[in-house]
Amino acid sequence: MVTDNTNALAPLLPDRHPQHDLFICDVADAVLKDVMQHMEHPFYSLSKKPETTIKRYENGDKWLQITPSVKGLATIYDKDILIYCISQIMAKLKEGEAVSPRVRINSRELLIFTNRGTSGREYQSLLDALDRLEGTRIRTNIVTGDEEQVDGFGLIDASSIRRKQGLDGRLLWCEVQLSDWVFNAIRNEEVLTLHRDYFRLRKPIERRVYEIARKHCGQQKTWRITLAKLLLKTGSQSPQKRFRQMVRQLAEHDHLPDYHVTFEDDADMVVFTNRGTMSASRLVEGTVPPLQADTYEEARHAAPGWDVRFLEREWRDWCVEPPRNADRAFIGFCRKWFEKRGRP
Repeated sequence: MVTDNTNALAPLLPDRHPQHDLFICDVADAVLKDVMQHMEHPFYSLSKKPETTIKRYENGDKWLQITPSVKGLATIYDKDILIYCISQIMAKLKEGEAVSPRVRINSRELLIFTNRGTSGREYQSLLDALDRLEGTRIRTNIVTGDEEQVDGFGLIDASSIRRKQGLDGRLLWCEVQLSDWVFNAIRNEEVLTLHRDYFRLRKPIERRVYEIARKHCGQQKTWRITLAKLLLKTGSQSPQKRFRQMVRQLAEHDHLPDYHVTFEDDADMVVFTNRGTMSASRLVEGTVPPLQADTYEEARHAAPGWDVRFLEREWRDWCVEPPRNADRAFIGFCRKWFEKRGRP
């Protein structure tokens, strides 16, 4: 892991593009989306040095094996490209437009969307990121939609790049072909909204901890997890002693978007408390209305054995916009939840 040498710096990176160019306002206003499975499991390297060893993670009956290319494992910063693609696909789905796994990226728009600079070095970093994303191969039994995939696949299957003629030609745009596994998760709306300040977090571990909190705490008031379990979920290679120090620093600065972080030394527990900023960060999402009393009884029949209040929290967290009929939509969500998972 990267050592902490940023104590003298502000906890968050500056907002490099507060006045977004008018011609990319549709990109700047897009809701940040990420695939839930990518947020819960350690697909990406948290190191700025190339990682070239095969990794395998097991959590209960779920397992994940990641084989990097010679250029190294895809990093959590490379993941910005996928977040951009996911956001664009979700925006099109919301508008009822046709979507496909192939997404064209305007390079400048992507850099501004992810709060990066627009120098030549940043464009080169995009090319390196595409190489790592395309070269990283995954084998897993994690379920997306109604499928359990155990074949090997990449985060992106292919990429195409266009630049001005000449060795120093400016990068114009690129296209990426998302893997069927990633695209299947998007089509099944297994996505959550991220706070825009996600791209202002300085350290890889901060991004990873935020993702985990966003997935598990969601809109609940609080969520608790042991330090050892959180370390496992992050995929960090740091020893537990060093990781404990990182979490203490994160709690001390308390700059994580959407959640306060506290660390209980006596129990070695990390506690996330909702800041109540979730609705403010959902730039294009409205409020889902309350449900009718009879709806909860129907939901119990649709998903026998499940706590319907828990399912309601999951459903509200999952919604990308207010449904036309909230009660029918919730019951449909419960039915689909039970079909995919069975009894708890």
